[in-house]
Amino acid sequence: MKQNTTVAIIPARMGSSRFPGKPLANIHQMPMIGHVYLRTCMCQMLTDTYVATCDQEIYDYIHSIGGKAIMTADTHERCTERTAEAMITIEKTTNNRIDYVIMVQGDEPMITPEMVENSVHAIVNTSDVNVVNSMAKLQTIEEFNDPNEVKVVTDLEENAVYFSREPIPSLKKGGNPVPMLKQVCIISFKREYLLKFNAMDETPLERIESIDMLRIIEHGDKVKMVMSDLNTYSVDTKSDLEKVTGLMKDDPLIQKYINSLMK
Repeated sequence: MKQNTTVAIIPARMGSSRFPGKPLANIHQMPMIGHVYLRTCMCQMLTDTYVATCDQEIYDYIHSIGGKAIMTADTHERCTERTAEAMITIEKTTNNRIDYVIMVQGDEPMITPEMVENSVHAIVNTSDVNVVNSMAKLQTIEEFNDPNEVKVVTDLEENAVYFSREPIPSLKKGGNPVPMLKQVCIISFKREYLLKFNAMDETPLERIESIDMLRIIEHGDKVKMVMSDLNTYSVDTKSDLEKVTGLMKDDPLIQKYINSLMK
């Protein structure tokens, strides 16, 4: 019986509007994309891990550390499109059909193998789930109000109801503490659903919020959310980079994968 093929794909490009060149921004003597790639590789539930990029600098760097990268078109507007192109290329190159794609954003340098594992477990072991998105608690009101932090609210079964860059749900009327939750960009797809997603028309709320996952909700499908208990931060701006660099100063994982590169 064929085992499931579960591949992590990390879309990354140099042309970020808020922080150009951020995949190669330095965090403790290593480009950010290196941290994301090597930490993702540490998840033992994955068959393989690739970076998908349209930039030669990123491609060359990943290969310089012994990693795997796929060159993609430079015309993609959404990371899911880049991920799907890379998936098809990997299938053709390896002559092996991929069952599950774990899309890890290249600006999540604090992710852990356990976070990736939780997402893999949720997509592989739940037959009626087509897409899984990680989430975590926001720690402060400042983060709750920050438009760079994508907030999410869920139903009673932890399916996403809505994503927004605005602070949701409202703090104004409730007497009890509200769940302040953010999207963490580890998103797992069943293969066919990733292709279906990219074939769907973009939707009004997706455009307004600039959040891909709203396309799924607006088309009437579900996004299963899985909670991470770890306090991690993405890098959207140079100030985020400074913050994350400080938080990763004593990160126990860094030495493990740096040591692995030196062997």
